[in-house]
Formats: sequence, structure tokens, C-alpha cells
Amino acid sequence: MTQSVVVQVGQCGNQVGCRFWDLALREHAAVNKKGIYDEALSSFFRNVDTRSGDNGPDIYKGKICSLKARALLIDMEEGVVNEILQGPLRDVFDSKQLITDVSGSGNNWAVGHKIYGCQYRENIVEKLRKTAEYCDCLQCFFIIHSMGGGTGSGLGTFVLNLLEEEFPEVYRFVTSVYPSGEDDVITSPYNSVLAMKELNEHADCVLPIENESLFEIVNKIHQMINSGKLGSTVKQSSLVTSSAGNAKTLPEKPFDAMNNIVANLLLNLTSSARFEGSLNMDLNEISMNLVPFPRLHYLVSSLTPLYTLADVNVPSRRLDQMFSDAFSRDHQLIQADPKHSLYLACALLVRGNVQVSDLRRNIERLKPSLHFVSWNQEGWKTGLCSVPPVGHSHSLLALANNTCVKPTFIELKDRFMKLYKKKAHLHHYLQIDGMEQSCFSEAIASLSDLIEEYNELDATKGGPRIDPSRLKIAV
Repeated sequence: MTQSVVVQVGQCGNQVGCRFWDLALREHAAVNKKGIYDEALSSFFRNVDTRSGDNGPDIYKGKICSLKARALLIDMEEGVVNEILQGPLRDVFDSKQLITDVSGSGNNWAVGHKIYGCQYRENIVEKLRKTAEYCDCLQCFFIIHSMGGGTGSGLGTFVLNLLEEEFPEVYRFVTSVYPSGEDDVITSPYNSVLAMKELNEHADCVLPIENESLFEIVNKIHQMINSGKLGSTVKQSSLVTSSAGNAKTLPEKPFDAMNNIVANLLLNLTSSARFEGSLNMDLNEISMNLVPFPRLHYLVSSLTPLYTLADVNVPSRRLDQMFSDAFSRDHQLIQADPKHSLYLACALLVRGNVQVSDLRRNIERLKPSLHFVSWNQEGWKTGLCSVPPVGHSHSLLALANNTCVKPTFIELKDRFMKLYKKKAHLHHYLQIDGMEQSCFSEAIASLSDLIEEYNELDATKGGPRIDPSRLKIAV
């Protein structure tokens, strides 16, 4: 069994990370009734003998003694991390997994990347190495951060570079929360574009998530529940926005429901690495099968169902509906419509009592309405995990490498250019050592090149399918 390490950076990264660990414990508790430390738990948790203090040895078999998350928590303000340490998850982390400062990055990518990056480099590397040493077979680093702030975007992408330097063989999955157009951070377009250049160059896979989409999904769920249209009670534990039944005893915060959606995405993404199934999908297979070109590694994600009803036996029609929903605009975690754009490849990760025949039937049913690139018409990757999420009989995570991410990047570029043309707020960045105006021009050029690569692919959509000419072998 392989292990993964979660690196959560900045306020958003740590708040999403907090929800992930909480829901992961809930999920394992629902499956692991006897409290035995098994391979499923070992993928994200160590089992530590704390009877002689926090530095006790790891226990590889038998009863759970004290679970410690395979995680590194980084924030240049103490607030969120301190809150986690005072909450119900305090025993899952120890002080050796934390890196904090007091002053914050002031919504400035350059402060996070150039100042704090240099200042904390050795400390971060040391803690990453220590976390990696506890793994028998380290397969993947998950970075969770936001693009709009200073620490998440700046220090988050600095850590990404470090991971590539120190652990070049280990996959780097990045969950990036993109700001909405009405973001309260004026400099977020600068921070996001500067961070995008680093993501283009150093990540294996990026799962972009937009605040706006999360907000709309939360609203939609609340409307459905409150309108009484469902004509039936909803299982509270089944909501992708729900915290019901986990370790949390504190009142929910405004962003908890949105963060729970991202946490559920990560739980479903890693389910095959944690539980058995008839068709397991390894994390490295996602990158191998879904990323045909190194820079086009942005995967659009969708989760279904968003909830289940308590008193309905789930017929096959509802199973088919789950597959249809995964390709609808309403279920995407960014503002995009993949059905009307071009697919490079698509992965379906199904959990619960679903058969391979159900998968095949739905792929055949949906295929005619989806546009795939001519050279990858059979670009499907599928995974079946037998353990469903808590409160569900089955669920589906769809990951699409699709040109529908392009409008998100174009909008980000437009917002960047509005500020950059006026040179507004530039002086805050240029006064930082090592930061020059060329950093901005290189970042926007990198984003423009990425958009152009998607344009070139889009230009092939709808054209006649041309089989590539075969190689002629000289005799």
C-alpha cells in the first residue's frame, strides 16, 4: 500500500485541509469498526505509540494507539492553525508538523514566494523529509492552497518547486482554489497569474476549483432541501456540504460547507489508494492517462450525487442519472461546460456497489454527446472502489482534461491586464528583493501560451476525423 502526504498552505489551504482530515476520519471510522490500524488508514495516517511522549515509535499492526496525519501545515499567520490545534483535531497533528509566522504575507505573492520562501526553506525541507521518512512507499504529495492570497499563492508555489527539487520521483497533485471576479483581494489577479506560471512548470496535475462554483453548489443544495421539492427527507450525512457525524462539535463557519465539497473531492480521488475495489485506479495512473502534454495538466472535476434521499431504494435509473449529472454544467467545480468543449481524456472514479457493466453502458450512452480529440477517441480511464462515501450507496468523481478551463484562464488574464496596464499596486511587489517587472511579463506570457495551446486544440474540434499517417519504414 502506498502513502501520500498533504501539504496545506495559507488560510484557505489549512481550512480545506482541516475539513479533509475531519471527513477522512469519519469515513475510516464508518468502515473500520474494530479500531484496527490497517493499510487503508496507513495511506494518510501514522499510528504512533504516544505512551512515552510524542516521539514514540510507529506501530504497524494491531489496535489504533494514536493517529497522526501525514501532513505539513504552513501559514504565515497563526490564526487558522492555532484554531485547528485547539479544536477536535488537535491530537492528529503535533508541533513538528507546523510552520507558522505572525505577520502574514499581506496578499502579496512576492512576500510569500521570495521572502518567506527563502526564510523558511530549510525548515520546510527538513519537515518534508521527516514526513517522507515515515512512509514506506511515498507516492504522492497533495498541495492544497488558494491562488488569490499571498501565502497560499506565493509560499504554496515555492513549496511546489521544493517538492520537485527534493522528491522529483513523487507525484505532485495541486488543489488550487481560484478567486471569483468579486474577490475582496484587489491584488488577487497578480497573485493568481504569478502562481499560474509555477503551476504550469512544476505540477503534475492541477485540480482548479472556483469559489463561485462552490458557492452556487451550496446554494443549490440549500434551495432543494428548503423548497420541499424532493418530497422526501435527505440524509444529512450524505450532503457533500455536510459536517454531520464527524469529530466537529463547534458551530459551522460560513466556508465550511464550501470546503467540505473540496474535501469530498480529495476523499473520492484517493479512495482507490485507501480501499479495495474490483478496478482500482492508482494516483499515478491519473497523470499518466489524463495528461497527454506536460503543460495541459489542469483537470476539471465534478462530484455526484450532491446528496441522497433517506427513503428511496436507488434504482438503476438513478445510477444512470449520476453519470449524466457528472457531465452537466451544474456539477462542475469551476464555471465551465465540458460538454460543449473538447475532451483530451476523461477519468471516472466510481465508489460503491457499481458493476463494470454499469460503467461501460453509461460511457457508451454518453459518448455520442461528448467531443473527444481525434487522436484519443477512446480516452476513458475508469476506477471502481467498493467502499462508498458515508451516507451514500454510490458516488462518482469525474476528472476531465478539457478545453473548458480556457475561459477561466482568459478571465484571469483580463483581470490581470486591467491592473497591469495602469501599473496599479506594482510597487508593493517590486520593492521585494528578487522581484522584477520581468517576473510579471514572464508570468502573463506563460498564461498566454497556455491559452494559445487550448485555442489550437479547440480549432480542431468538429473537423473531420483524420487518422494520423503511419510511419514509413525504410527498407
